[in-house]
Amino acid sequence: MHHDTLLCLDIETMPDRQILPADWPAEKFPPPHCHQIVAISFVEAAIDRSSGVERYRVTECRSGGDLDYDEERLIRGFWKHFARTLPRVVTWNGRGFDLPVLRLRAMVYGVPVPAWFQTGDKWNGYTQRYQPDFNCDLMEQVADYGASQRIGLQDIADLIGLPGKIGGHGSEVADMMARGELEKVRAYCESDVLTLYAAYVRWALLTGRTDPAGHNASVDSLVECLVRERADRPHLGTFLDLWQASTRPAPMHVPIPRPALVAEPPHLPSEHVL
Repeated sequence: MHHDTLLCLDIETMPDRQILPADWPAEKFPPPHCHQIVAISFVEAAIDRSSGVERYRVTECRSGGDLDYDEERLIRGFWKHFARTLPRVVTWNGRGFDLPVLRLRAMVYGVPVPAWFQTGDKWNGYTQRYQPDFNCDLMEQVADYGASQRIGLQDIADLIGLPGKIGGHGSEVADMMARGELEKVRAYCESDVLTLYAAYVRWALLTGRTDPAGHNASVDSLVECLVRERADRPHLGTFLDLWQASTRPAPMHVPIPRPALVAEPPHLPSEHVL
């Protein structure tokens, strides 16, 4: 199955106080079933294979739903969009957290998600851990499924010159929500998916899914989106400015090798011409 859409996805949550035990230690991260979703953010891009390798053309970067959406409406909207597009899903630790939470909260509201479980076959599908063309947990890919030490999204951002988190941290979401700062939560979540998309493009270059020209075109597509949206959504402009100011070796574009020159055949004297 060839996917036409790339979906770089992140969620923000806070504890479900009806489920989380009252004596749960404040410093301990709750298990997935004890979270409720407050924001679902994504970068969506069309996958173009016309050049022989993949290129990604960003169509939007946003958070799902409006500010007045409750959790059930967010969940239903996400899974409806997923079933309609059947995208290649990209996350950071999504197999360990984001996707289990999205599925468990669908169970809470009785939302069927057959497209997740029934698309593909025995070897190729969203439920297959070792099939990154359907469901790419980039954290697992970078760590070779745990053969190497797993790192955080901010670590990969620092490594390749991305701004990373802007305007908050996941541990602050509950307090931000208590203060009525949902817009701030959504902006913070969007900074994570911007980082995720750019990191995925660099990983796609590393693994041969794209080439240097495709990498740079995919980055430029995101930049165009950020420039277009920055007036109405200043956090996107902040991300872009910090990214462009990075001093890392190749924070945005990578070198494109020049084509090798083809040597002309040696000139032979006329007596050697057949």
